Amino acid sequence: MELPKRKHPRLKQYNYASTGAYFVTICTENRKPMLSRISVGRGLAPAELHLTELGCVAEEQLRELETRYDSVVVDKYVIMPNHIHIILLFRGETAGPRPRPTLMDVICAYKSLTTRFCKRLESFAGKKVFQTSFYEHVIRSEAEHLEIWRYIDDNPAKWTEDEFYTP
Repeated sequence: MELPKRKHPRLKQYNYASTGAYFVTICTENRKPMLSRISVGRGLAPAELHLTELGCVAEEQLRELETRYDSVVVDKYVIMPNHIHIILLFRGETAGPRPRPTLMDVICAYKSLTTRFCKRLESFAGKKVFQTSFYEHVIRSEAEHLEIWRYIDDNPAKWTEDEFYTP
C-alpha cells in the first residue's frame, strides 16, 4: 500500500525569519480538548473561555516568547479547547549576537517548553500535548491582519460550530 504524500505546508523560497506578521494555529494531539473550556452564552450573553491548568501553562509560555525573542511580538491569541490561534509579529530589529529566529524556531521552542512544563503537572502525567506540525499563514496586508484579528476574537463564540465540539 502506497502512503499518501504529505503536502509541504510552507512557502517555498520564503524567509520565515523576515519582518512581518504570521497567523499560526497549533492543534493539540488528536484534537483532544484539554487547554480550555468554553461556556457558550445564551441569547446575547458572550461565550466565556476558561483555561484549564494546561491552558494556563500554554498561555504563560506564549507570553514568555517576547522575553525569549527580542524580535517577536505576540500580537493576538486565543487558547481554544483543542487549538491555539496566534498572530506573531517579527520586528525589524536584529537578534543581536544570536542568529534571528525563524517562525519554525519560535513555534518549536514554544511547543517544547509548554510540553515540558505540562509534564510536571500531576494531572497531565507525561502525555503528548501538541500535534507534530502547525499551520501558518503569512499575513500580507492590513486588511487581512484585521480579518484574522476578528476571526480570533470571534472564535470562542463559534466553538459550537467546530467539527470537534462536544457538549
